[in-house]
Amino acid sequence: MPALQENVTKEIVTERLKTVNGPDFTGNIVDLGMVSEIFIADAKVFFSITVPAARAQEMEPLRAAAERVVKAIPGVAGAVVALTAEKKGGGMEAPVPPRPAPRPAPPAAPTRPAPQAPASHSQGKRGVPGIEAIIAVASGKGGVGKSTTAVNLALGLAANGLKVGVLDADIYGPSMPRLLNIHGRPQTVDGKILKPMQNYGLKVMSMGFLVDEETPMIWRGPMVMSALTQMLREVEWGPLDVLVVDMPPGTGDAQLTMAQQVPLAGAVIVSTPQDLALIDARKGLNMFKKVDVPLLGIVENMSYFLAPDTGKRYDIFGHGGARREAERLGVTFLGEVPLEMGIRESSDAGTPVVVSKPDSAEARIYRDIASKVWGRVNEERGAAEAAVPSIVFE
Repeated sequence: MPALQENVTKEIVTERLKTVNGPDFTGNIVDLGMVSEIFIADAKVFFSITVPAARAQEMEPLRAAAERVVKAIPGVAGAVVALTAEKKGGGMEAPVPPRPAPRPAPPAAPTRPAPQAPASHSQGKRGVPGIEAIIAVASGKGGVGKSTTAVNLALGLAANGLKVGVLDADIYGPSMPRLLNIHGRPQTVDGKILKPMQNYGLKVMSMGFLVDEETPMIWRGPMVMSALTQMLREVEWGPLDVLVVDMPPGTGDAQLTMAQQVPLAGAVIVSTPQDLALIDARKGLNMFKKVDVPLLGIVENMSYFLAPDTGKRYDIFGHGGARREAERLGVTFLGEVPLEMGIRESSDAGTPVVVSKPDSAEARIYRDIASKVWGRVNEERGAAEAAVPSIVFE
């Protein structure tokens, strides 16, 4: 793979992109200043194309043409090309030529707006073949143990008899390769669809498998979303009962777009007990509420500390804040996970506690949380089915 990457340069990609016509066949996308900085990692080429926001939908053929010519370059293993309406420095300021203005049409008589169907949290969202349910694990901020919770939740669901996959959606800080002790690169099916990596009975996909751990991901939002879309929809997940998505921390564009475009069965919010973490957790809760994603519940991580020598309990970060917040918002409280050295050590070693110490109290906590989460998923399914009106012909 590295040998291939050495043969692919930005200059070669740029020259090939000059063969792609700009909008309305005026010039090419490079000379028009539409192409962003080109990033190459492991023979994969990443860049975005700036287009007017009002014309973004009709520019999809242009994006596809750029992707095709780059993929045809010898040595290129893949390409991620995104459309963006965001202006960037470094040669991106040249405006795209406007289309010729159409002749004005005669004014039409005013009409009443068509009635709209009631909104649904999955309306307009395309599912992923073979996956029955997708669960997001999110947090309002980093450092609360979201990824450790996500991986142990996934293993808890698997221990309860489900077929489970994990999508590491944290492009900038992927952690699943380390947490699950998975190394190497994923293989492809017919050179197009990626095969997920596997360990501990989980199917896993992460940007950490595609780019070296030391490689900084200096990407703008549209490129992140293109990568996430490929890792979700261009992977041979096979039949899964549930896919656990380890979301990036915070409530930015990537999180919001995932919540808006992916048919999530629900979201699990991870927080620590102290007030500052709960303030950020509320932001995550409100984001999912606004896009009609069901809230499956809140997990209080680092809830308390048990001294290993005396067994005495210490509430280092306070205690019960997440439970009180869940009660206040009418959201299910899923459980308390202690601040326990074994959880951290097993996570760092790539042997999560649910598989390394399945009979421990901590593993039982995660399995219990997994059972509650799956129960909430089925509750939401039942509520959604009950809300669909039945039509009876007599």
